Amino acid sequence: MNKIITCVDGSVYSEAVCRAGIWAAKKLDKVILFLHAIEKNNSAKVEDLSGAIGLGARSSLLNEMASLDEQRSKLASKIGKEILEDAYQLAQQQGCEQVEKTQRHSDIAEAVDDLEASARLIVIGRSGESHGQDFKALGSHIEQILRQVHTPVLITNKTFREPSSFMLAYDGRETADKAVKRIIEGGLLHKMTCHLVTVKNNQTALKDKFQLTEKLLIEHGFEVKSSFLDGNIFASLMDYKANHEVDMLVMGAFSHSKFAHAFLGSNTLKMIEKTELPLVILS
Repeated sequence: MNKIITCVDGSVYSEAVCRAGIWAAKKLDKVILFLHAIEKNNSAKVEDLSGAIGLGARSSLLNEMASLDEQRSKLASKIGKEILEDAYQLAQQQGCEQVEKTQRHSDIAEAVDDLEASARLIVIGRSGESHGQDFKALGSHIEQILRQVHTPVLITNKTFREPSSFMLAYDGRETADKAVKRIIEGGLLHKMTCHLVTVKNNQTALKDKFQLTEKLLIEHGFEVKSSFLDGNIFASLMDYKANHEVDMLVMGAFSHSKFAHAFLGSNTLKMIEKTELPLVILS
């Protein structure tokens, strides 16, 4: 677990992703590995049309299509290598001494899965290059990656600046307790102010857990600003974020239990979709 896997794709999120990966690599003193994945082409393959005699397909046209596919593949590879080289140069300019880059011919979720064994953190933009600059919905790859990996994931929006504070959305569940443990042991969020925020729910002894978590974080050197709130979970968290100086959001990952999976999953995804701040998901 020595590498900051930083996913770059030429989208409007790429520079922010690079800068977030560089920040994490320097903070943790880890290798930064820039990853570019060339997505598989979903269009009909040439060989699928070889028997389409009824459509008047000619061998010369099929050969031309194959040639165009090959050219597109080569161009995509060349563009990806240039994106990786730009990211590599930026990391070196920003003082990263251990920088690597790799290109994979697969979708991004598959590429991340292949590399996860060596990952300390995965950094990715909230949408990919296939979406326009004004695209506001969540990239489909995000939820897939969050559900398959066991490594912390840092999701960026279009800009990134070095954070000095974070908001931890604590709900008293097992995933939240694991997230607190990761925060204490991980190092990425050390020396940052922690806004510990809990919204009342149906968890047993939630107030007691909240107070114990606050005490635990303080004992491990965090400056903690704590708030125990009533109301709609998502709305309360968004209101708190808007009214306080918060640079980054932190949440627990999806639970394996079906009930908690649906509960936490929906709020986690809403937070990713609606916030412009970087968000760390801890499993």
